[in-house]
Amino acid sequence: MSIAKPAMQSEDLRDPAYLKIRNMIYQVSGIYQPEEKLYLLASRCARRMSAVNVKSPAEYLEHLTVRGNREVELRLLLNEITIGETYMFRSPAQLEALRNVILPQILEVKSAMGFKRLHIWSSGCSTGEEPYTLAMFLLEESEKMLAGWTFDILATDLNDRSLAAAKTGIYGEYALRSTTERLRKKYFRPHDDKQLQVTDQLKSLIRFDRVNLNDDSKMTFLKGMDLIFCCNVLIYFDLGSKRKVMQHFFSNLLPGGYLFLGHAESLYQVDDRFRLVHFPGAIGYWKPPVGYTGGGKP
Repeated sequence: MSIAKPAMQSEDLRDPAYLKIRNMIYQVSGIYQPEEKLYLLASRCARRMSAVNVKSPAEYLEHLTVRGNREVELRLLLNEITIGETYMFRSPAQLEALRNVILPQILEVKSAMGFKRLHIWSSGCSTGEEPYTLAMFLLEESEKMLAGWTFDILATDLNDRSLAAAKTGIYGEYALRSTTERLRKKYFRPHDDKQLQVTDQLKSLIRFDRVNLNDDSKMTFLKGMDLIFCCNVLIYFDLGSKRKVMQHFFSNLLPGGYLFLGHAESLYQVDDRFRLVHFPGAIGYWKPPVGYTGGGKP
């Protein structure tokens, strides 16, 4: 039996079922599709409509609301919507800011308190390129600035398929194109003729978990972070959702911790509690310690 493939015609976008699906996704995840981008949502729905063999948006809405497997189907639709594309060492300027400015600050403060452990969160980690990049960076620095320190990386995403790929840690040339030959030999092993797999050493530093940034109950417990990376995630959120996520991130960060966003993202009119810090080729957001009134670090 052939599976029905719904045609994407302009009149289909006026179907009120798409607006109901859009609002459901927003309520669950905070991801918002404006009217002019509704065609993107419709195309993602079309893939799932083909998979479950339904012919109309209204019928697919039933799969998301009243069918017995509605929660599973919603997760599968979110997988289609949150497909990300990235590669290792995508933001070298951020790593240089860590090496030259941020880590020396954090290490000084934590050492004075007798702590020698770093907690880092890669939020919206997609297929794992960012957390594995951070793991390589930290291991390289463990022979220098981070000698005697321990660290762990929490890597989270909403997309089940992306997390599964990240846990496997198998990458081709596209993902590795900015990774030096020395690091490839040190932290990867051959998987096949065209792909490499990360070593167990790298995997041991990272804990992967599915986290919905709109889930207050889960976000509340992710405290004690020194660094949070949330790159190219907020572009899918409206202002209200961004503010909600930033309230959690501010609470999740330790005083003196830093938040990094994607190059096209900012906290302008989103959250004014962070302090914008300019680095060569990058910007970061600093959580001031309690009682900070300006001046001094950063």
